[in-house]
Amino acid sequence: MIHAKGHNGQVHFDGQYVTITRRGFLARVTVGKGEKRIHISQISSVQWKPAGPFVNGFIQFSAAGGNERRSRFGSQTTSAVDDENSVIFMRGKQQTEFEQLRTAVEAAIAAQHTPPSAAAGTPSVADELAKLAQLHEQGIISTAELDQQKRRLLGG
Repeated sequence: MIHAKGHNGQVHFDGQYVTITRRGFLARVTVGKGEKRIHISQISSVQWKPAGPFVNGFIQFSAAGGNERRSRFGSQTTSAVDDENSVIFMRGKQQTEFEQLRTAVEAAIAAQHTPPSAAAGTPSVADELAKLAQLHEQGIISTAELDQQKRRLLGG
């Protein structure tokens, strides 16, 4: 589990869900106190703005069909304060934690979109036939057993 504590909330990622938790006065006057869980399959992108020497950074999770708050140039971080899918962080340790979180979430999003590979270790029909032929040549199975297995593999 990855945990990152920011200026206006905390984010937990367990590999399946991103959970944003907010507590305290700042949460009450901006987005609201509470917890929001977003399944990784619902996250379409991660917006990232690193913290600078004089400004905080933020991470924002975009959900498919969501209506994230748009910001004008120069007011991105200010706008992120009021977005329920964003968490503000400062330079240093907080930014490092959020970079690790970002990397893990983006990897999980990519894994969701990667087609499943063929089952490892599942031999093809041609491989099975070649093995049977080899067993027959070595005298381990009879011609009748070879024919029976060939019919089974070929669906006949």
